[in-house]
Amino acid sequence: MARKATTKKSGTGAKPKKASAKKSAGSRGSKTRTGAKRGSSTGDAFIGLLQSPLVAELVAVAATAALASLAERGFAGSSAGGKGKRAGKAVKDAGKAAAAAVGRRLSSELDEIKKAAKSAKGGAKA
Repeated sequence: MARKATTKKSGTGAKPKKASAKKSAGSRGSKTRTGAKRGSSTGDAFIGLLQSPLVAELVAVAATAALASLAERGFAGSSAGGKGKRAGKAVKDAGKAAAAAVGRRLSSELDEIKKAAKSAKGGAKA
């Protein structure tokens, strides 16, 4: 880190920059490249997971459940003193409702997958 700071500050000489670039590429290049490959494949897999239709549907289910919970509770109130605590409780309840909705949706998806797997095994045997 100190070398980068000194090379950036000295903008007059091009030779020290090339020498330090060659030195860092030679000694650390192979480690950095393999780490970058691993990181990119992990990142690509994570992005692919986020772009899957199931994740999008789960986010929609969670948002809908949270909004429904907030709408049930309501925020219109006459007492200003307990408003912060009531709002915090409403947000907690909305989070719990969202988690419960996602749990129900995931369990139904898993049940459908299990049924499809059983029917596929039965069809393959016959």
